[in-house]
Amino acid sequence: MRLDKYLKNSRLIKRRTVAKDACEGEKVYVNGKQAKPSTDIKIGDMVEIVYGDKSIKVEVLEVTDRATKEAAKEMYKVVE
Repeated sequence: MRLDKYLKNSRLIKRRTVAKDACEGEKVYVNGKQAKPSTDIKIGDMVEIVYGDKSIKVEVLEVTDRATKEAAKEMYKVVE
């Protein structure tokens, strides 16, 4: 699954266009490397999103095309 679509489906970022802009703005990293919106996400990947001076790091637990609000929380685990 594409990174921008995963961020939207997991509700880490509300809109896919915002997720795309974050990736292009070098604010999203996958496994420690700066990621493009089209980066392929797999189970076990570590995704880090930088918000100003704060950041959130999550581990990908599940990759699904559609998720309810409750199921979206099961798609990742916050690491730090």
